[in-house]
Amino acid sequence: MTIPHKAGGTRSERKHEAILDAAAALFLQHGYLGTSMDEVASRAAVSKQTVYAQFTSKDALFEAMVRRLTRAAGDKVQVGLGSPPDGMSLAAHLIGYAARQLEVVRTPALMQLRRLIIAEATRFPDLGRALYENGPGRAIAGLADVFAEWSAKGLLETPDPLAAASFFNWLIMGEPVNRAMMLGDEAVPDGAALERHAGEAVRIFMAAFAPAPSPD
Repeated sequence: MTIPHKAGGTRSERKHEAILDAAAALFLQHGYLGTSMDEVASRAAVSKQTVYAQFTSKDALFEAMVRRLTRAAGDKVQVGLGSPPDGMSLAAHLIGYAARQLEVVRTPALMQLRRLIIAEATRFPDLGRALYENGPGRAIAGLADVFAEWSAKGLLETPDPLAAASFFNWLIMGEPVNRAMMLGDEAVPDGAALERHAGEAVRIFMAAFAPAPSPD
């Protein structure tokens, strides 16, 4: 997973980012037990002492890497919230958001991250919470805020915006993510299939939460 970070910075900051990049590549490929601090140092082109100066232990490096990746994925999903542009229907706006969300989640690196966190849940119990809070939890909270605004404008009828946001999120994510998690990256539907899935999820959502037509 490529993580954008600030260009430049101090020498120490550049080393910090290089170490996290190296750790992400190695942990995702080989897992926690299969990755050594020597390998991280070599890939980052720094000394092992520098790795320990930046991160006091392998556990600390692993946790920092996971939190960085989950925040970055969450940032990508949040793009595109707000009111639909002029001339665009609410349904079309939601389909665009759903398609972007699926594009982020379907990336092999994010699937690898999910599997890695599940595999290490006993060793790092807080990381599952971090993945949820920065991923679906953050997306659902953002959607709930927007749904509340849209309901106030009469665009939706969501007496419980948080529940509606949760329903919408899992209509989109449930089947594709479970398929990828259980059957492997090759089982992720292609772009066209994911677009059809997004459209159907939005259709079902709007059937439940679109405002009732005004009586004649």
